Amino acid sequence: KRFKEPKAERRPWRIWFYDTSKQAIGALFIHFANVFLPDLTEEDPCSLYLINFILDATLGMLLIWLGVKVVSWTVQHKKYTYLVFGEYG
Repeated sequence: KRFKEPKAERRPWRIWFYDTSKQAIGALFIHFANVFLPDLTEEDPCSLYLINFILDATLGMLLIWLGVKVVSWTVQHKKYTYLVFGEYG
C-alpha cells in the first residue's frame, strides 16, 4: 500500500510502520477474540463474528471518533505539541 502513495507525498518508513502497526494490532486482537470467544460462550462463531463486526463498524467507530475529538481538543487547548495526531516528531 505504501508504494501506491504518490512519491512526493509518501510517508517515511517509520511513520508508515507506526500507522500500519496500530491497524495490525487491532486486527490481531479482534481475530483472537473471534476465535476464543465462541469457546467461552458456546455460541455459534459466525453469529458472534457478525455481532462483533456490526458493533465495531457502528458503535466502535462512533467511540473512536469521539475519542479523537476529545483528545484533539485537549491537545489544542493545553498546547501539548507532542500529542498531535499524525505527528511523530
